Amino acid sequence: MTFFGELKRRNVFRVAIAYLVVAWLLMQIADVVLGNIAAPAWVFQVLLLFLSIGLPIAVIFAWAFEMTPEGLKRDRDVDRSKSITSRTGRKLDRVIIGVLAIAVIYFAADKWLGNRSPDAGDTPATALEKSIAVLPFSNRSSLADDIHFVDGMHDDILTRLSKLSSLDKVISRTSAEQYRDSDKPLVQIGQELGVATILEGGGAARR
Repeated sequence: MTFFGELKRRNVFRVAIAYLVVAWLLMQIADVVLGNIAAPAWVFQVLLLFLSIGLPIAVIFAWAFEMTPEGLKRDRDVDRSKSITSRTGRKLDRVIIGVLAIAVIYFAADKWLGNRSPDAGDTPATALEKSIAVLPFSNRSSLADDIHFVDGMHDDILTRLSKLSSLDKVISRTSAEQYRDSDKPLVQIGQELGVATILEGGGAARR
């Protein structure tokens, strides 16, 4: 069997895809939860780092081990005639499909809620007066890698704003992300997000 075929037999590709979609879902949930509890920006960055480190570990684990009716065993110790990798692969397929379905629902809900206008009965003073959205900052540096520094500033500002009791509504980073590099007028963006104030800007790391 070729190396590529062996990767397929051991479900390495399926494990990698399942890990990525589950990690993505965890990041979306963490973004909302951490934003609501005003957690420091570094908490999300540490989570992202751990999930990134976990991917190669999961791939190596899938290559070296196989789940059998008797428990986890090294692949080389499993009799090929008794291997259940195909059955395990079907279970992984269901996991991937399930998480992707959740992702579709999430995007649909985020788009619908993000674009919903304030109720007609609400006046601008009550619906929008103490609300703000911080759009993703543009990278004004000549170095593409500085985008991480710029995004860090954006996260830090959101964290600080969410701690202000005088603000009734601070749009989460996930909802604002859809307007990165958007050419829509700020007034339209404010209406779509349901906020009175829009903050935009850019930054660059100093060397």
